[in-house]
Amino acid sequence: MRTTLGDPILEAWEETRQKNRQRAAILDAQEKIARTFSEIEERADHYARQLETIGPGRVCAIQIGNHPDWPSLFLACLRRQLVVLPLEQTISDEQKQSAFEIGRVVAAAVAGGRDVQILPPATAAATTEIRANDWGNDRPSLLKLTSGTTAAPRAVRFRSEQLLADCENICETMGISPRDLNFGVIPISHSYGFSNLLTPLIVRGVSLALSNDRMPRAIIDGLAATRATVFPGMPVFYQSFCEMSEAPSLPDLRLCISAGAPLPPETAQGFCGKFGREIHSFYGASECGGICYVRKAQPVPGFVGETLSGVEIEQVDPDKGASLIRVRSRAVAAGYFPEPDEAKLGHGIFIPDDLLEKTQGGYRIVGRSSDLINVAGKKVHPAEVEAEILRCHGVRAAIVFGRESERRNEEIAACVVAKGLTERKLLAHCRARLSSWQVPRRIYFVEAIPVNERGKSSRRELARRYPVVR
Repeated sequence: MRTTLGDPILEAWEETRQKNRQRAAILDAQEKIARTFSEIEERADHYARQLETIGPGRVCAIQIGNHPDWPSLFLACLRRQLVVLPLEQTISDEQKQSAFEIGRVVAAAVAGGRDVQILPPATAAATTEIRANDWGNDRPSLLKLTSGTTAAPRAVRFRSEQLLADCENICETMGISPRDLNFGVIPISHSYGFSNLLTPLIVRGVSLALSNDRMPRAIIDGLAATRATVFPGMPVFYQSFCEMSEAPSLPDLRLCISAGAPLPPETAQGFCGKFGREIHSFYGASECGGICYVRKAQPVPGFVGETLSGVEIEQVDPDKGASLIRVRSRAVAAGYFPEPDEAKLGHGIFIPDDLLEKTQGGYRIVGRSSDLINVAGKKVHPAEVEAEILRCHGVRAAIVFGRESERRNEEIAACVVAKGLTERKLLAHCRARLSSWQVPRRIYFVEAIPVNERGKSSRRELARRYPVVR
């Protein structure tokens, strides 16, 4: 029996691999076996040997897209008692360097074609002398990057038992079992993908079909080819499926999940009418994993259903129609890093920025209490985008705001005071320096930043003044 170091995820994996061994664990989008459970174990040993010179508690970044070696790398890091920092492939070089500095990253796994390389410290970060993080007796297994209440990014600290609890809450609530095949096109590096794709494979033996092609036609063809039974998707995918001509039937697909943004009722109804499948909305956060799940669809905008198994929530202001909530569960993260914010996250409690209304059938999201913009589940602080716009030569002032988007929950727009610039040139500047989801969809050039009667700029008023034209 391989040592599991008292780590609950390693203990669960030991049982999973003993039960499954030669069973297919990971398929590609054409149903070809990419890894058996035994091969995942072999690759984990391979990477653990490559990481053996790195001391416990140091941080290893993983930026490999939806590569079949994701579970092996994660298991290898757990065995070496390293802390994993997932990074999306679309993150900008500047943001990647910032993440390296925040986490004091000493190694980075990157994908080069079919192969994965683990870069040494001198290549992974700007300096070879990287001070170790002082975790004390609370060393995490995983760091999730998220936007803070200021423009500066920060990370969320998770121990293995918290990641395991989130996996159990999700699988128990949604009825996901080893008989299922997950179709993985959402990024494993994102909180949604990590919890719905990676940990169910490791902990419960739920096989996975992986794809890096996010084009709607490729996704639906992959669902049909692999005969996947569970699809964790986003509203934008389901809307595209509804609009698609000559779409294949999906007789094996039994569970359709939607997260990242509220699911428009018309999209849910259109999909059900076309494919005969109900879409189940799923609401969660990087800081605590899953929160709510729609067991039975309702034609109510923003409806997110009831709490997951193992999760409790209470309204901060129960006398109001809509309120912040407190989330309690064993899956709530240990805290923020490098600076804690225990008023928001700590001691098993997390307070999201969303305003929720309690209805007879469950909860409904009616708004947000902060300026953070929710772009298909990714939180963007407008100040970070504004700072980059202001760096462009010719820009004198800028204000960034989020406005309602049918497919992405919110999209980013900006009002800019500038001289000698075009929208195309300014967007090109942003695309070169920001991650794709942070780039404004529209820029409005104005003589002066709009203000209200009190002389203040309001992002919410700008969202109403400059709505998306449908």
